[in-house]
Amino acid sequence: MPVPLLDLKSEFAPIADEVRAAIEGVLSTQRFILGPEVQALEQEIAAYSSAAHAIGVSSGSDALIISLMALDIGPGHEVITTPFTFFATVGAIARVGARPVFVDIDPQTYNMDPGKLEAAITERTRAIIPIHLYGQCADMPAIMAIADKHEIPVIEDAAQAIGSEIAGQRAGSFGAFGCFSFFPSKNLGALGDGGMVVTGDDELGAKTRVLRAHGGKPKYYHQIIGGNFRLDALHASVLRVKLPHLDGWTAARQRNAATYDKLLAEAGLADMLTLPHRIEGARHIFNQYVIRAPRRDELKQHLTDKKIGSEIYYPVPMHLQDCFAYLEQKTGDFPVCEQAAQETLAIPVYPSLTDEQQAEVVSAIKEFYT
Repeated sequence: MPVPLLDLKSEFAPIADEVRAAIEGVLSTQRFILGPEVQALEQEIAAYSSAAHAIGVSSGSDALIISLMALDIGPGHEVITTPFTFFATVGAIARVGARPVFVDIDPQTYNMDPGKLEAAITERTRAIIPIHLYGQCADMPAIMAIADKHEIPVIEDAAQAIGSEIAGQRAGSFGAFGCFSFFPSKNLGALGDGGMVVTGDDELGAKTRVLRAHGGKPKYYHQIIGGNFRLDALHASVLRVKLPHLDGWTAARQRNAATYDKLLAEAGLADMLTLPHRIEGARHIFNQYVIRAPRRDELKQHLTDKKIGSEIYYPVPMHLQDCFAYLEQKTGDFPVCEQAAQETLAIPVYPSLTDEQQAEVVSAIKEFYT
């Protein structure tokens, strides 16, 4: 039985008529850039994320870039993050001319290790970007305590974590900014690239709105240099249809994750594999279900041969990427991250995944190890 890593068709089918109607609505108005659909989505995402302001932007990557721009971060500045992330996090820092500074990750959650954060702070540090990886929040209470002590703003990379919670608070609502991605594979996905910036700061919210439209306020009058970071109305209309379904999809992902825990334990694999860790009292939305596996690459090939989807998030840490060679970092500098890059593997966890498909995945993993 083939099992894809992600099945967007099964997610789309029950809401197809609603989505088509929403698109037709935008077509009838011929208002494709910003406009009422984007404004309505911004209000809904702000409420969902417990933020005062939400600003629709062109992608999750651009959400990070515009947040750094709003904080006036550029050449001569340092921004702290982890090397275990998608390129966009570190690429955004480099794009504004700042220097990425890395701290290692927690071996259980794969998120920033707060115990290693303070040692990385210098007089040039202008922001901290924790990543809420795989759908689980970083240890924001600990990170915020350090950031507040040193008066350093925090930008949350919540691209994989819309609706996640820790300490009773939603992802994106802790720092100066929270950045979300609506890439189609995300738990809340658009028709293509799209993103959202949320903030509780009135001044930063207003500045971000100006920056996303080339820095013009009013139109054609520019006091600051911005960019074209606008969210399309078509994407917003589709996201507005999907948002009311998000909590149901999240609950299905959580059920699937619990089923994997049970099936892998029953198959005698729980001691061989490291299953996803859940922070007590937190809300994990399982953008991915990630295991640590001996002989990971061989296991992945075995699953591919069985027509079972899997993915490595992420095989090459950022400090070892060729484009960041100028940082002069090497293998061994961030050992926890480097080990995770060699051992982690995501298996299918999408909402419409059936019990039979999950059993097929677990059976294939067991077959490999026996």
